[in-house]
Amino acid sequence: MKNTLLFLFVITAFSTSQSLFATPGDDFDIETKNGNMSLSQYKGKVVYLDFWASWCSPCRKSFPWMNKMQAKYGDKGLKIIGISLDGSKDATTKFLKKNPALFLIAYDPDGKVADNYGVQVMPTSYLIGKDGKLLMTHKGFRTKHEDMLEDEFKKALGL
Repeated sequence: MKNTLLFLFVITAFSTSQSLFATPGDDFDIETKNGNMSLSQYKGKVVYLDFWASWCSPCRKSFPWMNKMQAKYGDKGLKIIGISLDGSKDATTKFLKKNPALFLIAYDPDGKVADNYGVQVMPTSYLIGKDGKLLMTHKGFRTKHEDMLEDEFKKALGL
């Protein structure tokens, strides 16, 4: 009986302890070209976090679509944040000259935020609701998924 109670106590203690990784939607502070930003400053908005890198072919394809979504839904409460995982700002700058972004770009050259979020594939995106909770994770980018992703935006925005 004592062993069973001890086992249940240990299992309960471990199951309620904090994860090694941040939960997508957890706050972070990160550099942008206009200074630092934190995810919490966008509470009350629907946030689409997109982790990308200049060497990523699907990332190039996603930028025109994200520009379109930011233009279409930005005034309805959508905030798209592209987080560059390039090791240098030069690589990011070169990429952005060929693939302009009409949304906020942040820099994570050491991959700390990406590691905390468990990013393993480029691009990986997280849709975070107005309450700061994760609504959806999407790995990769294919044009055939654009309508499904847009539907998720509309649902999160209440449209």
